[in-house]
Amino acid sequence: MRILKSVALQFTSSYVQDSNSLFRYYKQLADRAMAQVSDEQLTTVIDAESNSIAIIVRHLAGNMISRWTDFLTSDGEKPDRDRDAEFRDPRATRAELTALWEQGWRCVFEAMDRLSDADLTREVRIRGEAHSVMQAINRQLAHYAYHCGQIVFLAKHLRSADWKTLTIPRGQSDAFNRRVNAGEASQR
Repeated sequence: MRILKSVALQFTSSYVQDSNSLFRYYKQLADRAMAQVSDEQLTTVIDAESNSIAIIVRHLAGNMISRWTDFLTSDGEKPDRDRDAEFRDPRATRAELTALWEQGWRCVFEAMDRLSDADLTREVRIRGEAHSVMQAINRQLAHYAYHCGQIVFLAKHLRSADWKTLTIPRGQSDAFNRRVNAGEASQR
């Protein structure tokens, strides 16, 4: 079985570059998971307390647009954000959800691309609470990894036997490690 390549993670001494690489990695995992589900499965809720992939996408996009727009100069919780609405029935097409998802990530990457490690000790605010830029990045990186993991879990659950693994397939760790040690693979 062919192992799908992921975003290349390179050794760097830059916290900002490393964080940006991780944001891209988690986005790619969620992108590849969502590509495997049907339009109907995007809005499937597996139980009364769960969110659908579409709801998670709306929540993440709302968070990203709020947190990363004017990242260094305005509070990360923008007054026009309606967080509660992000969790309501997301009657939207795949194209609309994808556009919203990409808009959110564009905010993240544009803000991250403007940062340098010299900015890490600067102060930003989220809901009025002071954070260093590094703390704010950590907060968002953990939040997005958490929800991207939910997207992957839901997609894998919904696809069941038709799921195509995003990382190392079961039972192939030793073979993968041999290829990495031989310099043949670069995957996280």
